[in-house]
Amino acid sequence: MKKFYLSCILALAFVMNANAQETFRNPVINADVPDISVCKVADTYYMVSTTMHLMPGAPIMKSKDMINWEVVSYVFDRIDDGDRYNLIDGQTVYGQGQWASSIRYHMGKFYVWFTANGAPGKGFLFSADKAEGPWTLVARPPHMHDGSLFFDEDGKVYMFCENGHLIELRPDLTGKLEGGLDKQLFERDAEERGALLEGSSVIKHNGKYYLCMISMKWGVPGRVRREVCYRADRIEGPYEKHVILETPFESYGGVGQGSLVGDDQSDLGWKALIFQDRGGIGRTPCMMQVTWVDGWPMCGELNAGVDKNDVEACLNPKNYHIPNDLSKAHPSPKGYIGSDEFNLPTEALNKMYKPTYHARTGLSIYWQWNHNPIDEAWSLTERPGYMRLKTARIVDNLNVAPNTLTQRMFAPACTGSVSIDVSKMKDGDICGFAAYNGDSGVLRIVKKGGKTILQLTEEKSVFKQPRNIDRVDVEVLSEVPIKAKVVYLKIHGDFNPGRDMASFSYSLNGTDWQSIGREVKMVFDYQRHFMGTKFAIFNYATKKLGGYVDVDWFRFDEK
Repeated sequence: MKKFYLSCILALAFVMNANAQETFRNPVINADVPDISVCKVADTYYMVSTTMHLMPGAPIMKSKDMINWEVVSYVFDRIDDGDRYNLIDGQTVYGQGQWASSIRYHMGKFYVWFTANGAPGKGFLFSADKAEGPWTLVARPPHMHDGSLFFDEDGKVYMFCENGHLIELRPDLTGKLEGGLDKQLFERDAEERGALLEGSSVIKHNGKYYLCMISMKWGVPGRVRREVCYRADRIEGPYEKHVILETPFESYGGVGQGSLVGDDQSDLGWKALIFQDRGGIGRTPCMMQVTWVDGWPMCGELNAGVDKNDVEACLNPKNYHIPNDLSKAHPSPKGYIGSDEFNLPTEALNKMYKPTYHARTGLSIYWQWNHNPIDEAWSLTERPGYMRLKTARIVDNLNVAPNTLTQRMFAPACTGSVSIDVSKMKDGDICGFAAYNGDSGVLRIVKKGGKTILQLTEEKSVFKQPRNIDRVDVEVLSEVPIKAKVVYLKIHGDFNPGRDMASFSYSLNGTDWQSIGREVKMVFDYQRHFMGTKFAIFNYATKKLGGYVDVDWFRFDEK
């Protein structure tokens, strides 16, 4: 009877997987959206991800199918935990800030927990009545690495964190409950010793507790990233382990760390959204079906030829692959990347364009600032139809320049272009458009001795700990003197396997484009920015304040 039931479940899952494979190509978000946590409310999925040093942060996305996503809000506008969030005195929060959030829906409210890496060593807990916000700060609990918030049926609240640690929280969620559970749930077995084991994500299904985590041994031949699951009848354990996903995907290795979501009352309809490192584009979410086999949530699509009645075979993660219809394009990034004409939002515009705009600032919801912005140094009103970027602080490199505006790039290829009025720049000012990361390719306009010069530079940041800039090595690859008041800049990103290259061009009339310099390698580096390459618009002063530029538009193309 057990085999018959398993056969029915797997057959139905096989049909569901086949249907899903006809509709999308993984990664379903082919852009930098790491550390994903997902919850489901009624027929809608809600997701939060990591954006670290970008502001506003903790983007909330929603989807009806876990394939097509759109940003609907951000949990916070800024973090005011010291000068490093403001790029003051060379201090930065690159690769730190908001990390590994957890989103939950409980008793009519959404909750988002995240840790903020580095000083002062505290987390954040926000709540909202709806995912679109507004979000309210509830508490600043102690730091708990990669925490997964969990509301149990008995009213108790817990945090699963670190590499298998359980902490019971106070009912008001402000911190640890004195005298409550606080224990390491298991010791690593021989297979997990020395492995990366983090990224907690917790579900409860059919009365059992499931803690899912990423596992990887660095430098071990043949060992890809994978997702492991620890299961127990009681929240405090004992826990047993099983690998639920272990498969290479395309040329990038394994997929690990994310969320499993479904209906606790049924084994059917479960899905997983788990990310993969894919080089210069960053960490990209892949969607797959989940099949419950002997009480374990197996991720992916069963390989052809595997006996669906064979429980042992169906519990082998190497018998599964990630669904990927190569005849399809990756789902469109419309909803989290897009063009902007920098018009003030109106009711008509909000009906015409989705998603909408940041409620507080009027900017498109696609944009995030690099670190906290200086609000008085940018404007959408001083010249309607343009975004004015004023110099706000004298600095010597792009990495410590305030008010750099960013958007994700998109794979396998994408193009971004901007129109910038540079006529009000002061001597020593540098503005432009970049493929921005720890290593950046930068199209920059330099005002020098009364002359205006267009340069393509490759800029490599050298960090010292904790996450501060020691220096930036700048190589000028090409330069062209220009006399135009308006300059058009374009960057093409090629993220096809083995490429990760940015190429650059410019125009003085917006029609005739001229390539400049050579390609620049786009690099993902967890020791510096720790995120995928971004489009970035910037303007900063190296000598004196008072200059500004007006950005007319940013245009994005999925090729």
